[in-house]
Amino acid sequence: MSDPIITHDPGRNRFEITLDGSVIGTSFYREDAGRRVFTHTEVDPQHQGKGLAGQLIKYALDDTKQQGLRVVAQCPAVAAFASKHSEYDEIIDRDVAPS
Repeated sequence: MSDPIITHDPGRNRFEITLDGSVIGTSFYREDAGRRVFTHTEVDPQHQGKGLAGQLIKYALDDTKQQGLRVVAQCPAVAAFASKHSEYDEIIDRDVAPS
């Protein structure tokens, strides 16, 4: 088994994690006025519990930060990850109501 590869597919508004050439997890978002609104993150059940969702979310948040965008974490997994990693506090919009 190879190492996971994480990529950003901006045309489809998602980040993907692949393993051995197969997409095993996705974090979906939509763009909204200089923000990425993360709506859902999923990892295939057979790959859960291995820290892959955390790797995927970290990559997505790092990319978002590098792009100078803010984050709205409607996705519970992204919200939980961000709450445990203070290095993202400066880009998280916590007072935005879900739409």
